[in-house]
Amino acid sequence: GLTEPPSLHPVVDPLRCIGSGGCVRACPEKALGIVDGRATLVAPASCIGHGACEATCPVQAITLVFGTERRGVDIPRVDPHFETNVRGVFIAGELGGMGLIRKASEQGRQAIRTIASRPRTPAPLDVLIVGAGPAGIAAGLAAIDAKLRYRLIEQEPDLGGSVFHYPRHKIAMTQPVELPVVGTMRFTEVSKEALLAFWRRIVGGTGLRIHYSERFEKLEGQAGAFRVVTSRGSYDAGQVLLAIGRRGTPRKLGVEGEELPKVVYRLVDPAQYRGQRVLVVGGGDSAVEAALACASEQGTEVTLAYRGEAFNRIKAANRERLEAARAEGSLDVLTSTDVARIVPDHVVLVVAGTERRVRNDRVIVQAGGILPTELLRSIGIEVETKFGSS
Repeated sequence: GLTEPPSLHPVVDPLRCIGSGGCVRACPEKALGIVDGRATLVAPASCIGHGACEATCPVQAITLVFGTERRGVDIPRVDPHFETNVRGVFIAGELGGMGLIRKASEQGRQAIRTIASRPRTPAPLDVLIVGAGPAGIAAGLAAIDAKLRYRLIEQEPDLGGSVFHYPRHKIAMTQPVELPVVGTMRFTEVSKEALLAFWRRIVGGTGLRIHYSERFEKLEGQAGAFRVVTSRGSYDAGQVLLAIGRRGTPRKLGVEGEELPKVVYRLVDPAQYRGQRVLVVGGGDSAVEAALACASEQGTEVTLAYRGEAFNRIKAANRERLEAARAEGSLDVLTSTDVARIVPDHVVLVVAGTERRVRNDRVIVQAGGILPTELLRSIGIEVETKFGSS
């Protein structure tokens, strides 16, 4: 399973590659190497879609693609300006397949630049921005810079998007980000709390207006005359930017007992599970980090269950931490494992085809988010499954 890249990743044209090694040196995850004089994705599971390799290649031998021949990825169709097939509706950030803070921010900025280049419409708002994560914040700042009439709504009570849902003290990694009005944001490794505090200072210092606890519900009309319906009312806008991410609807297990109060879909504070028996379900970075965070609390017994044979979608640093925790016995790791059912005092797992009953107090499901296909379909946005295409 370690040969499958988790998301956006490079494909190298061996006929064009000259083996300069620039892409290898540029990759922050060391996912690329030189094999037989040509650049090769030697550690696919480590690739996070940074994109520095493509920018560095002197002969344009690298193409960034989503999905592989075996594993497709559902992505809304957008053009190079991040506009969907529905004219006037743009998508930026995680919803479009790009969860990296730097790239999401850049997409939000570029989408607004395109919107600002178009003639103003009679609508009271030039643009309505949905979501106050990295893409939405950058878009809001770009709207200020372009002197657009905008409204930025966020369904959560605070900003941050996916970062808002990170566990406490989780370290986020990002390359320098160019933000309109503010300038360059220079972070490499930063805690969730520090990053949210930084964004709050930006909001306060720039006058960026975010309308919290306001949920996007429906879009009607057409470019230049959209009617956006939210949980608080409706607004007329010339164009719309969706920066809502994929995590709003968590992927569920679909098993008996999943509706019990002990089942949750995100970890906020591992201390609340101190001294309890916790099952974490999932195979990505979020699941591994949640399991490790809970296991660090005194007296907490943690089991991490994943249906795959290997944790092929996690960062190298998380893999090392996971192996260390497993070796010292602070964490029970089960692969090739499915959850059969959940009951108040235990869970029933199927491990490599054999049922196993595990006593349990809490279940944390970290199986990713579901693309809001119904919402996109209601708007008319086309979604395509990428099997190794850009």
